[in-house]
Amino acid sequence: MQSLRPLSRLFRNSACARARYFSLTAATHQVQQQSTTPIPWFIDPQTLPQSLKERSPPPHIPITPKSVPTAPEDAPEVLKHLHADLVKSPHLELSELVVSSAVAPAPGPALPLRSPRGRRKRGGTYAGESAYEIGGGGLWNWVVIAQVKEGTENRGAIESVIRLVRKSLLSRDPPVPLAPKRRANGSEWVLIDAGDIAIHILSKAAREKYFNQSEW
Repeated sequence: MQSLRPLSRLFRNSACARARYFSLTAATHQVQQQSTTPIPWFIDPQTLPQSLKERSPPPHIPITPKSVPTAPEDAPEVLKHLHADLVKSPHLELSELVVSSAVAPAPGPALPLRSPRGRRKRGGTYAGESAYEIGGGGLWNWVVIAQVKEGTENRGAIESVIRLVRKSLLSRDPPVPLAPKRRANGSEWVLIDAGDIAIHILSKAAREKYFNQSEW
């Protein structure tokens, strides 16, 4: 009888091993049916979540869904096309993207009337009456403010957005006339003059320093 005890113990161990193997195989097959990706052999299927959507993000990542501002309805088509291209850029803070009509500057004090002086008749402040009605007083009618992510302004983010803007405007039919391309040279604020549209590509620090209007 004593000689049969090791055999019975071995039989019980092998039976437990087979039962555990079949249970793991069934669990693996069930999880693989629920998910489309295969499970590696070194992962215990019992420790896997039922759905990846149920996993909560790590505690150091805040759960703040950011909405992307849309372009105005009365914006020109070239501006809507540019807005759609800027939304695809991974270098921009999409929640800070602004596309709006230009804010007219506040009128300053009127210049004193002074007649031209000297032999060349310079320094006069009265140019005569005009036959055209000049309104607005601004250089551009539309303004785009694209802020890059904080910490990426010196890592090529501004240059990447500049290439994206130029490609978007030059691919239109007819293309938007632009000035020759220049290097940013580490600048945190770049202005692209697109005729009727002013496109500002800048960092967070530059925006907080220069663009302090409540509208932007």
